[in-house]
Amino acid sequence: MGTTFMGAAPPSAPAVAGPADPEPVSLVTLSVPDRAAMERLVASGADLTERVRPQRDGSVQIDAVVTQSQLADLRGLGATLAPDTPPQASAKATAAQDQIVIERAVWYKSRDGYFLSVEASSSAAQAATLTVAWRGRRGTTGQAEMVAYVDAGAYLGHQFSTPVPAADEPQSITVTSAGGGKADARVKEWPDGERPDRAGHGYQKDFVTQYMPPSQLNERIKSLHRRFPKLTELIALPYRTNGYRRHAQALIGTPPGAAVVITSNAYGSEGGNDLSVELVDPGAPGRPLQVTLNGKLVTVSLATGESGAPVSTSAQVVAAINATAGLPVKASLYRTDPGAGVLTPAPSTQLDDFLNAPADVSRAPAQVLALRIGTRRDGSRTGVLAYAQEHAREWVTPLVTIEAAERLLRNSGRDKATRRLLDRTDIFIVPTVNPDGANYSFYDFNSQRKNMTNHCPPQQSDPALRNSWGVDVNRNYAVGSLSDGYFGASASCQSGTYAGPAEHSEPESRNVMWLAQKYRNIRFAMNVHSYGGYFMWPPGAYQLNGRVTLPRPTASEEAYFLRSARTIEQAIVAERGTVIWPQQTGPVTDVLYSAAGNSADELWYDHGVYGWDFEVGADLWNPATRTWEGVGFQPPFEEGHAEAQEFAAGLISLIGVAADYREP
Repeated sequence: MGTTFMGAAPPSAPAVAGPADPEPVSLVTLSVPDRAAMERLVASGADLTERVRPQRDGSVQIDAVVTQSQLADLRGLGATLAPDTPPQASAKATAAQDQIVIERAVWYKSRDGYFLSVEASSSAAQAATLTVAWRGRRGTTGQAEMVAYVDAGAYLGHQFSTPVPAADEPQSITVTSAGGGKADARVKEWPDGERPDRAGHGYQKDFVTQYMPPSQLNERIKSLHRRFPKLTELIALPYRTNGYRRHAQALIGTPPGAAVVITSNAYGSEGGNDLSVELVDPGAPGRPLQVTLNGKLVTVSLATGESGAPVSTSAQVVAAINATAGLPVKASLYRTDPGAGVLTPAPSTQLDDFLNAPADVSRAPAQVLALRIGTRRDGSRTGVLAYAQEHAREWVTPLVTIEAAERLLRNSGRDKATRRLLDRTDIFIVPTVNPDGANYSFYDFNSQRKNMTNHCPPQQSDPALRNSWGVDVNRNYAVGSLSDGYFGASASCQSGTYAGPAEHSEPESRNVMWLAQKYRNIRFAMNVHSYGGYFMWPPGAYQLNGRVTLPRPTASEEAYFLRSARTIEQAIVAERGTVIWPQQTGPVTDVLYSAAGNSADELWYDHGVYGWDFEVGADLWNPATRTWEGVGFQPPFEEGHAEAQEFAAGLISLIGVAADYREP
């Protein structure tokens, strides 16, 4: 039996932490007064999730992973903890009579009943107050207020904060404005895509039984290759990662007044964890500061004054350690401390890399694997790339790819529809793009988003900051990037959306693009993320000044994206009735926020690959409270399993879209 991994619940209040311990984090829902305030959160580099919910009063709620000190900083940007009500922006006067245009009015039936979604716009823009009244199939009626959607100062229309429950199938609506405008429309069904092929007799599914760390994911695709050698091949991607490893460290002294950070030259797993450091009093007056190495013990003999008391400052100790040849460590000052404080003797302290995975979890640079599936893997068939876990804490996402791979291979000999997919497509599956970060999320810090490459300078690299190191892999790509002037990534090495020191600085992003460059038949890609329940495509980034997006797809390309999305979403619905909301289906910049340097944009603009993004984990309807509730990155496995089943069906539907694709 394998180990069942479950995410530790984030603490509801910060635990008492020592100076070398990271500050605990919580997954919270923040409320800000408007989209402009949310843009300030994005620009600050806050670790925001993809669950964004506009509210009827014009405010916006968004889930975020924060420490208590970060929360205090975000309060300064106008954020409060929901359901607190943030200060409201003043509304502009509404025109005497505005014109209303209804862009979309749809209903859907999920496992929880009927729901209505409406999108409309007013000539009075965000100043308008719009209300929707609807009439149902059997005479039922209802009414709800719409929310103005404003992004980067641009009015994008009105919508519901979330789809609203309807007693029966809504058939027609009337949108009215406080400014006198009015419009009527018939309501259509959503997602109204092609129905998925009905599974043949004996079709097998439901192959994932637990959350899996990288070693288990790799073993799973290796075992599939061993079992189906004629239908698969393993591809070892060329760029090895940093590895699940860190340099060992110790914090000596009392921060911030008198402390030094000691860091091993070698990684902890390669000898750094065996080192120790001590500060000693020589026991006599007038002694100089001396640093010696005895085996694996670094001894700092502090300088003393005429009275015999130690007089060495932090800065002097740092300089002495770094000037001593042959030492296996380096020293640095603590954060912004100038180093003027005098250090006192400290007993021997062993260095530690603070990594808690079992010894059988490799610390070496990882080789990322892809499983290639198909009967003709020679470049003659339309290629489909599915890749997951760019963000380490998204534990459900690799299961989507594993479940899809299992279904494709195990049904290849018994299901005609499956065999057709394998005959007509060339499938590349990467279960975990970011194995180092994933290991860190499983064994050390379950909220880890980034990889494990620390680009921070020494004074931002003390042990208590270790949970903030790393690069956001999905901000490290080369189209619409931070360095190109696009919005939605950070240059701060401690930010949740740190883009890295340069485009493609990280092996994880280079591996994804290597696949697109080497296998030119790849025309479709699905980047699997969580959570929030979105289905998106390019453009994914804009320049903040003027909200200038990357070039939008042509009208025909946009129609193809949407038509395909409806078909894929139909397959998701068929699993357990989960519907991806229409207002969360569309280009990233239209339905979420700007994400500079994401992978789908580079695949689309540089390689002509139709690049989609899943955000698995749609909100669940709570009939008792009549509210939508978020599921989180690591829901109880019962929910994670269900998400994997439905989005695996969606991924297979994408492969079906590819099977029917013909080059224009």
